[in-house]
Amino acid sequence: MRLSSLSMSTTILLGPQRFTTTVGPTVRSLGVTGRIAMVNSGWEERESDDAELAGHLDGRGVNLRLHHRMMDVLAKDEHFAAAALAFRDRMDELRAFYGIRLQAAIDAVHAVAHRTSIHAVGPIAEESAMEAVREVDRWYAAELDELYGAVRATAPTDESGTIGWHKGEIGAILDECEAVVIAGGNVRTLLRTMRVFDVVLRPDQSVVAWSAGAMALTDEVVLFHDFTPHGVTAAELHDRGLGRLPGIVALPHAKRRLLLDDHERMSVLARRFAEHRLLLLDDGAVVRFPDGATDLPAGARVIDRTGHVSVVGVA
Repeated sequence: MRLSSLSMSTTILLGPQRFTTTVGPTVRSLGVTGRIAMVNSGWEERESDDAELAGHLDGRGVNLRLHHRMMDVLAKDEHFAAAALAFRDRMDELRAFYGIRLQAAIDAVHAVAHRTSIHAVGPIAEESAMEAVREVDRWYAAELDELYGAVRATAPTDESGTIGWHKGEIGAILDECEAVVIAGGNVRTLLRTMRVFDVVLRPDQSVVAWSAGAMALTDEVVLFHDFTPHGVTAAELHDRGLGRLPGIVALPHAKRRLLLDDHERMSVLARRFAEHRLLLLDDGAVVRFPDGATDLPAGARVIDRTGHVSVVGVA
């Protein structure tokens, strides 16, 4: 039951579903009557434990089983498996070097900000230090693009019979679904499985996502945890997202993972990603983008450039 290409879809980002479950009422608010695709590959080996999620969808959910399919591909396609392993190892090494450079650059921003400036050099130095952070992010993004290009050249997915078979089955299921729900879990696994099987979210297909699923729908996936006891404490650019909601950095579990009262630290984060809106997705949050819209709606909570939490549409 492919929907008309003229139909307008709605995308909804939710807060975490661990303590407050809003999936069921949210999906029902869409007026969907047909099947609903479930993407929960971020749960990895727990992907098949989907009875509770399916229950919230009134029994109309169909699990795409992307993680299970990925394991099948890795077991049957040795060439792709070797390329995937090499990619994982190279990405891990890239992230290690990126973390070292990033933390040093972020520390420099804070050090410059705390230095007394008598002759108005301080603000200039701080903006220069901030640009150095952005340059580290750009370097990482460019290197990651090179890695993706290398793995595509080494093991093109369209040359794998096993991947092709799964893609055909996934596409047929999606064609019969009116909406898609994307759960949380490991965002790295979620993105990889969706990319390998070329999971395409049609513009006329409504999507409800939370946690890692919400992050995956943006164009820049940023990992963050201000309470990390050691290692890299700065928020890290992780990967490109699927781009359905460009210009947004999704921040799930914000109250649990960000020092929101540290306005200097939050201001650095907001100014670093100045071309994006930093969207807070805490418990109970429901952020709706109707009719294919991508601008943040009134009522959405964001971190502004001063480092304070503000509400869209409120002066």
